[in-house]
Amino acid sequence: MHWTRGHTIGHGSTAAVSVAISHCSGEIFAVKSTELSRSEFLQKEQKILSTLNSLYVVGYKGYDVTRENDKVKFNLMMEYMPHGILIDEIRKQGGRLNEKLIGYYTKQIVEGLDYLHSKGIVHCDIKGHNILIGKTGVKIGDFGCSKLVDVMTIGGTPMYMAPEVARGEEQGFAADIWALGCTIIEMATGGSPWTKVNNPASLLYHIAFSDQTPEIPKFLSSQARDFLNICLRRDPKQRCSAKQLLNHPFLDLNTSSPTSILDQCIWNSNEESENIDDPTQEISRLTDFPLQRVRKLELQSRKPDWEFDERWITVRKRSEDLLTCKNGMTTAFSTCNCQDNIFLLQ
Repeated sequence: MHWTRGHTIGHGSTAAVSVAISHCSGEIFAVKSTELSRSEFLQKEQKILSTLNSLYVVGYKGYDVTRENDKVKFNLMMEYMPHGILIDEIRKQGGRLNEKLIGYYTKQIVEGLDYLHSKGIVHCDIKGHNILIGKTGVKIGDFGCSKLVDVMTIGGTPMYMAPEVARGEEQGFAADIWALGCTIIEMATGGSPWTKVNNPASLLYHIAFSDQTPEIPKFLSSQARDFLNICLRRDPKQRCSAKQLLNHPFLDLNTSSPTSILDQCIWNSNEESENIDDPTQEISRLTDFPLQRVRKLELQSRKPDWEFDERWITVRKRSEDLLTCKNGMTTAFSTCNCQDNIFLLQ
């Protein structure tokens, strides 16, 4: 298989994410890459992601090993999510999302968590940086910290850690529910769930041993505040499961369709929304060479900026390379799932 690597669109602590195109199918995907000698966490992520198949989890496309610029790289291929990450969307919306959209996104995240937990997987790092936005809503991405529930390791981002995790006791399904609560506060305020403590060590001690919880915004509805109170109970046994949360009134979205919600809240104007074509339709009607397809796709898409130049690299599969890239890839990519502030306790 031949595929072409485009510009880098994101960085993590050990890996970089690039947009890429398959020569055989002409489809766009994201590739998360790092040097093979440092790919332990990326290979772990590949093994977990390859077992998942959900509308609420970023799609797995395969992996391979390539040699580029005299370096051997491990590449994880994933779905293309055209509208970036949740934290960037919050900033674009002026620092906070309206409650209607928060509820819509929250329900999709909870659906994703319910699926993961049913498979025995704890995500361990739910936050705005790891929630990816597509045309119909959000999906959970970045499984670099994820684990099976019975595996005794602890990791994640301190700001979103549950008290039991900060104490180094356990990191089970309930820890993802706590992090969900922190992410809802992030959507509602555009800021950190803990506003008064910034030093990581002090923050972990405060989360672990104080009797406090993140402050719940008073301007939210009573249903939203009740939902957050359930997520942010300090005792993990008192938090509801993801399946139970799906029945909470806050997630009962008897409103307009998801498409209408996205049109109203994500795009800055109706005119802007109408001027953006579906990348899938664009690719399907282009029949020339892959690089020309990317150049034409650029004319229809604002993100990312794909100006073709000498930085593009054509990657060829060698017989000795590993490749499990799937057929029938959809037009999507996973944006940067930044892990710069990942803090492993043990």
